[in-house]
Amino acid sequence: MSTAFEPLNLAGTELANRIVMSPMTRSRAYDTVPSPVMAEYYAQRASAGLIITEGIQPSAIGQGYPFTPGLHTDEQVEGWRGVTDAVHAAGGRIFAQLMHTGRVSHPSVLPGDLHPVGVSPVRAAGQLFTGSGMADFVTPRELTGAEVEATIADFATAARNAIEAGFDGVELHGANGYLLHQFLADNTNRRTDEWGGPVENRIRFVVEVVRATSEAIGAHRVGLRISPANPYNDIAEESTDELYPALVDAIDPFGLAYLHIGENGERSLTLELRKRFSGALILNPFTPDGVTGPDHLPLLDDGTADALSFGAMFLANPDLPARLANGGPFNTPDPSTFFAGAEKGYVDYPALTSVGA
Repeated sequence: MSTAFEPLNLAGTELANRIVMSPMTRSRAYDTVPSPVMAEYYAQRASAGLIITEGIQPSAIGQGYPFTPGLHTDEQVEGWRGVTDAVHAAGGRIFAQLMHTGRVSHPSVLPGDLHPVGVSPVRAAGQLFTGSGMADFVTPRELTGAEVEATIADFATAARNAIEAGFDGVELHGANGYLLHQFLADNTNRRTDEWGGPVENRIRFVVEVVRATSEAIGAHRVGLRISPANPYNDIAEESTDELYPALVDAIDPFGLAYLHIGENGERSLTLELRKRFSGALILNPFTPDGVTGPDHLPLLDDGTADALSFGAMFLANPDLPARLANGGPFNTPDPSTFFAGAEKGYVDYPALTSVGA
């Protein structure tokens, strides 16, 4: 039997297996509050060793897409409690991914007269979906020094809210071109204060968010996701091989639950970061021609990673660990139902028992 089906201890959180449900935006929180169908969706996938939720905004200004959930109001906390109760009743473990999108937003997505904020006033190339169609990104308003500190505090508050809502921990989204990644990257961080410039300054925001959330809920309940050299959302890094070792060296002493790497190319950097990080490594391997699937399980057997995260495969296969152990069959995901909608393409993918296996 593959190492994939062995238990794993994440700094005190016991996982039944090493198959992780990757965070995936599904845009079904129509008033930013989790709904009963979201509880059903996550509970269906509770056989994962760990579920990492879709990105959750830690503050109103942190929202980047329509119909995404938050963790900054009492109503949102109560809504998430319904989700975590359902997952725990089904025997699962679940972390909340805290995601501030920064400049990857639009005024029409934000409440009131809020305007997207960023590390520097640098507009992202391209467009995003706003709920009423596609729109060009706007130039973000640069965060002041005081607002940077307030944003760090927002992450800590959202982490406390996550624990109150029953989550087993939180994952900080430092990948895919969102706010934490924007502080790391050369093309989005043009600051000349203590938050920008040399590598030691560009990693400072991520380190301080890690510190604040660790102090708020305990480092053993905090994970960090990174995606070195990922150009998504118009990100360009010129110092990847210097940046990420420095970041991992800075966060390693906290004793985090895990480091989650979304690969974007050569494995050599992943292996280097694994050597530098003392805790568990969750890997979403580089798959330029497909998705993470059964062919990647040997990465656990050879010690490249401690756990693997699966995205589209978990979306379409609620009982993915059983299917991987069984060698299939696997449902095919329907991209037309990935975002928004209701039950179709969300909670209606069949489990093995319902397909006669």
